[in-house]
Amino acid sequence: MSPEQPPEEPAISGPAAPAPPREVGRSRAAVVAAGIFSSRLVGFIRERAIAHFFGIGPYTDVLSTAFRGPNVLQVLFGEQTLSAAFIPTYARLIEEGREEDAGRFAGAIFGLLVAAAAVFSFAGVLLAKPIVAFFATGYLGDAALVAAGEKSVDRFALSVRAVRWVFPMTGILMLSAWCLGVLNSHRRFFLPYFAPVLWNSAIIVALILGSRSDPGAWWGSGREEGLLMTVCVGALIGGLLQFLVQLPSTLRLLPSFRLSFSTRVPGVRRALASFGPVFAGRGVVQISLYFESLLASLAAVGAVSAVRWGSFLYALPVSLFGISVAAAELPELARAADRDPHQMVERARRSLRQMSFLVLPTAVGYVLFGFLVAGAIYRTGEFSRADNWLVYLVLCAYSLGLPAGTTSRLLQNLFYAVHDTRSPAKVAVLRVVVTVLIGATLMFQLDRLPLARWIATGPGEELFLGAVGLALGSAVGSWVELWRLRAALHRRLDEVPSLRPPLPLVGLSLLAALPAGLLWWWLPPWPILAVAALVLGLYAATYLGVSALLGLPELEAWRAQLRRRRRRS
Repeated sequence: MSPEQPPEEPAISGPAAPAPPREVGRSRAAVVAAGIFSSRLVGFIRERAIAHFFGIGPYTDVLSTAFRGPNVLQVLFGEQTLSAAFIPTYARLIEEGREEDAGRFAGAIFGLLVAAAAVFSFAGVLLAKPIVAFFATGYLGDAALVAAGEKSVDRFALSVRAVRWVFPMTGILMLSAWCLGVLNSHRRFFLPYFAPVLWNSAIIVALILGSRSDPGAWWGSGREEGLLMTVCVGALIGGLLQFLVQLPSTLRLLPSFRLSFSTRVPGVRRALASFGPVFAGRGVVQISLYFESLLASLAAVGAVSAVRWGSFLYALPVSLFGISVAAAELPELARAADRDPHQMVERARRSLRQMSFLVLPTAVGYVLFGFLVAGAIYRTGEFSRADNWLVYLVLCAYSLGLPAGTTSRLLQNLFYAVHDTRSPAKVAVLRVVVTVLIGATLMFQLDRLPLARWIATGPGEELFLGAVGLALGSAVGSWVELWRLRAALHRRLDEVPSLRPPLPLVGLSLLAALPAGLLWWWLPPWPILAVAALVLGLYAATYLGVSALLGLPELEAWRAQLRRRRRRS
């Protein structure tokens, strides 16, 4: 397959020029993936630094809980929800050449977001105690246990302090999501997905500065507690930087921008009507995450931390290969929905194959080599070998649902493109019920099993397997969601993309794992970072090399995107 020529960039002051449909989706997905990869790479450094200073234990539990409430609001009002409600309407206004209406529409949505962000930020500071009690009920008894000498850290009190610093960050990140919606609609994909690099970097800088001084003296507390609070301040500063770096480019695309708080601006009520079901759907997902957080807080100390680090690794391919393709496709699917529904479905078919080419070997790699992945990222400082094993087992469980989770992202976009935001929301309810019921059942059963029964642990390390049960519940819920989304899509469209499992890609992944596994067995006990680099590098090289020899079109599609990206840079 010969490399395709890159589509022209649309003029800033005019309507977005329609590029060849196949080229647009492929090249934009690569740009989104590049931005997400940059952000995730720095995110790995951030998580490694947190693991180094805190390990699996009470301080990481607190950090995870402090971000849980703000993360709920960010998801409910942030990137995916806003994109589903905002982009289809805004993209059509641009496509029709209605620049004045597009500017007024964007200004009204921004004004409403500013009002919502201010209210929620203020409420988060005032209601920090009930927020922590809601998300981490298991922390409420820590004060009595500390007084009795059975625990060293009151996670509830410390979480309350942290939430009061982190919550205002959420309001700022909601505005950052508005910038993403505007930039994506104009096919400017790299900056909004690269911007979180600044947020991650601010946290890393806060950790470095705090570790080289006496943060306990700044906060009138112990060293670890002071360092944790410094991280929260860094997150607040990082959120501001993430928004500000996107704002100039966003405003340049909006010559007719008019800030308002009116719902009478053309398009606003339609967007709000779409926003409601998407908000409800995302809210249902957050209910699932709430129960996951609540259940983890009731499990043994360290379960919240293990879920945090296992889900972080799981989210990498979801973001890099799932969201990158889905985000790039949503504006194009919305444009194609009215013109040619068949073309819309064909775009989705190509995108599903493109995602599967990288998602499936990632899932196989996580299951077979996830111990090396987790160790390479987290094994440092306070993060022990036993911690490594627990995070690996959690990652394995999450990975079983990885193909379903990424595929569902794209199927949801097909609904959003035809302004059906209710169907995905209804399916999300079923997913939550399945996830919570199975996750809770397995967690309470597995939380009786100490990791030390199979893996040697250090002095004072008491790790249990409850977090693995939560991850297994999430995996089952992902497959149920995919099954019901496809059934709902059958009722909505005359044709739907095939979801038959690409068994050749699974076989190719297992074939590539064979030499990598033999290399791992043969290598001496070197530092895990070196072993991971060699083994994972051989696995990736074998998979891509055999794909190239077989001439798989999915590989050529990704390579063509990278070539077009290099031409622009």
